[in-house]
Amino acid sequence: MKKSLIAFALLAAVVPVGAVAQQVEVQLPPIAGTRLDVTATGEANRTPDIAIISAGVVTRAPTAAAAIQQNSARVERMLAALRRAGVEERDIQTSSISLNPDYHYEENRTPRLIAYQASNTLNIRFRDIANSGRILDALVAEGANQISGPTLTLDRPETALDEARTNAIARGRARAELYARAMGMRVVRVVSVSESGGHGPPMPMPVAERSMAMGAADTKIVPGEQKLQVSLSMVFELR
Repeated sequence: MKKSLIAFALLAAVVPVGAVAQQVEVQLPPIAGTRLDVTATGEANRTPDIAIISAGVVTRAPTAAAAIQQNSARVERMLAALRRAGVEERDIQTSSISLNPDYHYEENRTPRLIAYQASNTLNIRFRDIANSGRILDALVAEGANQISGPTLTLDRPETALDEARTNAIARGRARAELYARAMGMRVVRVVSVSESGGHGPPMPMPVAERSMAMGAADTKIVPGEQKLQVSLSMVFELR
């Protein structure tokens, strides 16, 4: 008997704690009253603090080598301008590089190669939205001839999303109380809460408002306000 107890104790000592924890299940008491399912959405508004913009260079030349060389030189100038403006390396990412032949088509004739087109696009994350327009103008001055965006978003949305979750729970609880009063009942408990959706991806905005003053472009990006939403599904017990 003592040997059996010792063996059991040793076996229990070597079983990983995680393995034991995985077998534990919390059993909620069954709903004895009326079940009520409620969906609620909470919102939080914030001013975006990040602007993501694509800036690229498209070049054409008689040969592929010349098109790539010209393109690379202009991209290097763009990168240098971004570094001078204080944009960090982690906020600059190559999005796409392409090289394509350009043909001239005539009826009943073989297509004739006339040039090569090279393109290089960078995705740039601007952490200072107020300064991003000036940097875009500098990129254009250094050879950028394709710009799209911006996508305005938050660098750290967690606090805003937690605020939206809190608002969603309050709305769901208030809605359940309304139903309960209408039926002459009361809310006994919250049985379950599940998050069925968060805020969607930020939508790209028109890239720029340009005004010409003394022959120079002045690009302005207005961040506005962004709405973050969280939807919850809640189950209540009424009696």
